[in-house]
Amino acid sequence: EHEASRRVKSELLVQMDGVGGDEKEGVERKNLMVLAATNFPWDLDEALRRRLEKRIYIPLPAPDDIKALLAINLKQVTLEDGISLDALAAQMQGYSGADVTNLCRDAAMMPMRRAIKGLNRDEIKNLKKEDTDLPVSQADLEQVLARVNSSVAATDLVRHTKWMDEFGST
Repeated sequence: EHEASRRVKSELLVQMDGVGGDEKEGVERKNLMVLAATNFPWDLDEALRRRLEKRIYIPLPAPDDIKALLAINLKQVTLEDGISLDALAAQMQGYSGADVTNLCRDAAMMPMRRAIKGLNRDEIKNLKKEDTDLPVSQADLEQVLARVNSSVAATDLVRHTKWMDEFGST
């Protein structure tokens, strides 16, 4: 462990020990909650883990949650009529919120890619806005889904479950 990392960790632990403030007579103690998040709980220092009394696991989004994330991420995107976010979400088991965001960002670019395909630089510069302002189709979403895989490995999910069995809160 690097010296600078050790000093930062020591300072963090000292500050966490003092989070509640000193209990002085006549001074109202303020409630304060420290909220921490990590994708790698097994890398937490033991002393820090002890200070984080409640440890919860937030699983990957379920299909209904993925559908909601798709709707949020595609809110500013023009979609063709008849897009089925339910069908798309059903195929995205194991995708994280970040994976959904990446998929939507990539899908939003698909109409532009279609519009400029086969054009040279000058032709692209001379395109009118209406030639590039095309809606995203179900096929666009399906094509992107075929390219954008989940970033979460099944082994990571097992590792999280084991960690929660040992250190998690109920």
